[in-house]
Amino acid sequence: MKNTLRNTISKSLLIAGLAISTLTFAQTTTANSSATPAKVGTMKNWGSVDGISMIGLVQGPSSADAQLQVACVFEYTDNDIHSAQALPANLNGLVHLDDALKGEFTNIRQSGQFKGHSLETLLISTKKGSLSAKKLLLIGLGDRNKFTPELMTSVGEVATREAMRLGVTNFAFASDLKDAGIDSPTALVAGNVVKGVVSANRSETYLKEHNLSKTKKLKKVYLLAGPSFFEVAGGGIQTAIAEVNKK
Repeated sequence: MKNTLRNTISKSLLIAGLAISTLTFAQTTTANSSATPAKVGTMKNWGSVDGISMIGLVQGPSSADAQLQVACVFEYTDNDIHSAQALPANLNGLVHLDDALKGEFTNIRQSGQFKGHSLETLLISTKKGSLSAKKLLLIGLGDRNKFTPELMTSVGEVATREAMRLGVTNFAFASDLKDAGIDSPTALVAGNVVKGVVSANRSETYLKEHNLSKTKKLKKVYLLAGPSFFEVAGGGIQTAIAEVNKK
């Protein structure tokens, strides 16, 4: 009788534990993604800061129509963009990017030409017909196991400074965290990128006011997001816009 009671209690506790774990996972998923995916091609202006429109776009980095495409990449690990943790190939922007470049994206990383160290950059002139953008800027995210959302503010700054140095008036930005299998806080990451863009642009404005720079005015930043992350990312972008507009 006692053994039966113990077994019943143990099973009840196990079921309760599994229920709590499932609920916790569901809450995490809901916080970082939307239940209803947006359609590919969906575009929305989430707001503007200092004359720069922050535009959300459901599109992969290989096909976004911008003067410059920015893609963020971790240090290479074998088969990382095709791993079990990464997004499925049909939703994975890095896989599409590699396909568009006929495998050169993987070759560059695998050979060590671009190591992906934190804030490392590499500018690629794309072949006609490969990407919509004529230039691709890779920015390193470092060791995937040490990633923190705060890094994305610096990444946004680097992307913006390089874009202005190249003389473009718009660029598309793909964080590529989900593509690489990192379950990052979607809203916070998107908001931090916006903060980095604004910080770099304000520094450039200061230089112009003191006749120390003659770069073109940055007008649009296309912040790319997957179908399931579009609305959540947009919320983070709007929050960041409201915050920096107060400063």
